[in-house]
Amino acid sequence: MDVAALGDEVESVSAFYAERHDIARTDDWFMLKLGEEVGELTQAYLARSGRARDKGRDAAEREDDFRAELSDVFAQVLLIAKRLEIDLESEVARKWLVWKPQ
Repeated sequence: MDVAALGDEVESVSAFYAERHDIARTDDWFMLKLGEEVGELTQAYLARSGRARDKGRDAAEREDDFRAELSDVFAQVLLIAKRLEIDLESEVARKWLVWKPQ
């Protein structure tokens, strides 16, 4: 699946969730939600690395939590790109891949 198609799939899930829970997905909401997800990723990273309480979760569960939170951050970035009509593949190519060693 390419990035745009994945963004479409994530968008459909997000829209369904928002409708079900009466969430207004404004531009601010998309950005604030990203901040929330990054905070949760940071918390999961700290627990995974033994620098925060484990909340009774074993190492495998903490690893699963970290991976899930990383996925949430990525999905929120996809949602913002879709909302603002930004082609992430093109932007990554423009910003990052120009530095790719030849």
